[in-house]
Formats: sequence, C-alpha cells, structure tokens
Amino acid sequence: MSFFYKHFKKLNILILVILLGCQLQDPNKSHGIAFLENRSDKLILNISNKNDVIRTIGLPQIKDENDINNWIYLERVLSKGKYHKLGKHELKENNVLVLNFDKYGILNFKKFISKEEMNNIKFSKNTTDNDLTKRSFVQSFLQSIKQKMYSGRGKGN
Repeated sequence: MSFFYKHFKKLNILILVILLGCQLQDPNKSHGIAFLENRSDKLILNISNKNDVIRTIGLPQIKDENDINNWIYLERVLSKGKYHKLGKHELKENNVLVLNFDKYGILNFKKFISKEEMNNIKFSKNTTDNDLTKRSFVQSFLQSIKQKMYSGRGKGN
C-alpha cells in the first residue's frame, strides 16, 4: 500500500497525459479512392500515361463502355451527424475525377469535380393523374377483403 501512496501523483499525471493524448474523432465511412484530390494533383497533362495513373491512383472504378479511354474515379466520405441530426449520416466529401487518354495512352484531359461544383438537379413537382387505374371505394374494399381471405392459404398446407 505504501508504494501506491508514494507514487500516487506520478500515476495521476501519467493517466492525465494518456487521456489528453487521445483524440476523439468522428467515425468516417469512406467509399472509393481516399485523398483523390491529392492524387489527381500528381498527374500531369500530356506527360502522364495510363501506367502512371494506375501506379498513382489504381485501376479505374468506371470505364466508359463506348470509349475505353475515359476513366472515372470516385471518392465519398460519410460521417455521423451531430446531436441535432440524431446521428444520421452526413456527406462530407463527394468527389469525382474524370480522365481521358489519347490513342497512345497519354493523359490529355483531367477534370476534378468536388461536392460544391456538382449541379443540383431539380425535379418537377407536377404529377400526372391516371384515371385508368383508379378504383372506386367498393372495388378497393372488396380487393382488400379478398387479399385477407387468401393470405393464409399458402402457410401450413
């Protein structure tokens, strides 16, 4: 017991230093290539070739079906939201890198698109009413009774 009392202050300081060294970081879920923007900066137009791109970034995630010289890389990072969002996932990064090569495999086009640069697609709020599929109240009531009658037939027989 005397050993514990003798070194009590040293143990408290050691525990305090260990706890202060711990950083509380938000848990992130990432999909795709990590640090895509930093890796794309290493690629130089008209100098880098397909092998350099594969060495720097890796194999492409998407290749264009019509033109095999178009390569697309994706990066998406989600993190947990704060208390007011009740822990729902929040999109931190959503990056796309589009590369195009000439017929010799030399990089001739590079476009990096970040989350802020992406266009927001606005959909129409108009709806189309379909009179052919509308049922009367009696038809829908009879249909629901029919479903309830025949719902237990396949079980246990």
